[in-house]
Order: sequence, then C-alpha cells, then structure tokens
Amino acid sequence: MFAVPHAVSVTGASGATARTGDPVNDGRNNVINQIRAQSGWAGTVYTRSDGTVLRVLSPGKAAGAGLLSATYLDSYITSAWNAYTGKTLTVVPFADQPNTKYFGHTSGNVMTFTNTSGAVVATFNKPSSADVWGCAGNLPAPNDQVVGPISRTLCAALNRGTLGTVDTQPDLNSAGFYKNNPTNQYARIIHANMADGRAYAFPFDDVGHFESLVTDSDPRSAAITLSPFGAGGGGTPSTWSSLVNKNSGKCLDARSSATANGTAIQQYTCNNTYAQQFQQQSTSSGYVRINNRNNAAQVLDVNGVSTADGAVVQLWAYGGGNNQQWLPVAETGGYYHFVSRNSGKCLDVPGSSTADSVQLQQWTCNGTAAQSFRLA
Repeated sequence: MFAVPHAVSVTGASGATARTGDPVNDGRNNVINQIRAQSGWAGTVYTRSDGTVLRVLSPGKAAGAGLLSATYLDSYITSAWNAYTGKTLTVVPFADQPNTKYFGHTSGNVMTFTNTSGAVVATFNKPSSADVWGCAGNLPAPNDQVVGPISRTLCAALNRGTLGTVDTQPDLNSAGFYKNNPTNQYARIIHANMADGRAYAFPFDDVGHFESLVTDSDPRSAAITLSPFGAGGGGTPSTWSSLVNKNSGKCLDARSSATANGTAIQQYTCNNTYAQQFQQQSTSSGYVRINNRNNAAQVLDVNGVSTADGAVVQLWAYGGGNNQQWLPVAETGGYYHFVSRNSGKCLDVPGSSTADSVQLQQWTCNGTAAQSFRLA
C-alpha cells in the first residue's frame, strides 16, 4: 500500500549521505488524487468514515478485496504473451553476466525458454492479472539461478508494460515504462511523484535498480524521515559535495555548466558552482550513481558502455546501466577512488594532468593520485 511516505538514508565513513524516498512537493496528495482519477481505480483509495484518506491499496490487494477488476491487466498480458509466437524474447537477467542469455518463444499459452546451447531451461504458462501483480502463481520465482531470474524479469516487464514491444529484457529505459493500455497506474503514479523517480511499487521493482534503496559498504548511521502529508517534500535525496582530485587539487566539473546528454565531465579550478556539485545515490551492492546538481537526473556515465581504457566520462540521463554506476573505495586520508561497475576500471584524470578543462576517463586502476578524490 501507499500510506505514509518516508525517506531512508545512510551515512558512510566519508560523511556522504545517500537518501531516497522523498516525494515531490505535495507528493502524497498527488498520488492519491491521480490514482483516484484513473478509470476503475477510485476504489483502491481507502478512506475513513469521515473521508480522511488512510491508504491507497496496491493493485493485487485491491483486486483481492474486490476494489479493482480482477482481470484488469488480462488484455495486455495476452497481447504481450502472444507477441512471441513469431519473434524471440531475449532475457539477460544478470547485469554483470551479459553472456548469460535465455530465449523465449510462445506456443499456445506456454512460453518456453532455452539457453545458448538450445536446451530448454524453463516454461511459463500465461499469467493472470493476479500473477503479474504478485509476481507469483504462473510467474514463480524460486531462489535459483535460472527460473527465478527469468521470472522476475518477465514480471517487471509486464508491470512496466514493456513486454511485447521491447524484445531484450530487462529494459532499462524508464521513459518507455507504463505506456501500455491498460497499465499499472499505481506504479506509474508513485514513481512519477518521487523526487528521484525511485520506488518499490511492485514485487521485483528492483529489476534494473529502480527501487528506493540505499546501501553503504561502511555505514555509520541510518535514518527514516517521515514526509509531510501536504505541501513539502521534494528535498534532494542526498548531500551535494564537490569531488576534488588529489593530484591536481581541481574539482570535477560539468563543462560550461551544460546539462545536455554527452556533456564532458572535466576537472576545473574549484568555484562552488552547481556544475561542480555532485551527490552519491545508492543503487545496489555498494554501488552509487553520481548525480550532477545542475540536473539531478543526469549522472556520470562512461561513453558507449565501453570497457576500454581511455573511454571518456560524460553526463547522461540515468537509465540504470552499469556504465552509470560506481563503487566508491576508501583510501587513506579521506580519499576515494571510483570503480565503474561496467568495466572494473577507475575514474581517472588523463596523464595525471593538472590543467583545467581536461575531460576525465576510465582507466585501469593503478593507485595514483590522478585516480583519487575527496569530498569537499
């Protein structure tokens, strides 16, 4: 259910705080009113006898209580399922294992998956709306390394409305989520009213790391902060800091204070502008996305999802890719090096330069000062 929105935060040894769960201004009322306005969804908003809204039930709970059509999503499920009678669905369930792939085809109501050797590894009967809402029933997710990962990927795609149109899953382009009709209005509206767009709105909403989660490999404190029910909220999800290179003493900087995709991330004389302020927002397993304050939707990104030495670092809209996630590794003296989740290589100032305007890159981690940064 959606009832009492709250932010969660964790502060690590460096003093940096990662935070998520803040709604936008008046976010609770937005969610309630927007869900209530959707055809067929008004009954999911549960009120006290005096009219006070207590909670909005998630679709599975609402359908189970007779407050939402039990077959609400069935037409979309059938369309998405049948799409793979004539084409292949490719599931790549592990971001760190891009060569682990499964291939799905539908015959009748059954979708069968094979591995890269052609062996059958899983079969699924067409799920009902209840199965999709709960990621259960015909979408069982055992804690194994094959059936469960395929199932949770299918479930996320059906909730987000991308199965049938995006043929490699999981799909990480959130701009294309919830475009189908009918769609999961509950998840769509809650995500849209979170300051950072992140929420856990259905089982396995963590597929692709779109969930509201903070982690730290060396935590010092944690907090839960209740959000205002009316106006208020929308605070930044974590502390803004400059990242100062140990070798040059210069700051990470979005070139010319630009906010376009592809803007170079350079080093530049520290000047305390928003172009030089960043926040570390946890994704999973200790990794963080590093947002720029000029546009918090944009993050440090390795160009072209490259794993090569010398690939440049730029700003790009966050899509959940491993080339947009970094592991902060503590060093002595309050410095850190940042390791790309995609390549295992470090954020680096080319040639140990001390000049302004040098665009940063990824490079094999080597322990030099050109790869060390402190928060300021």
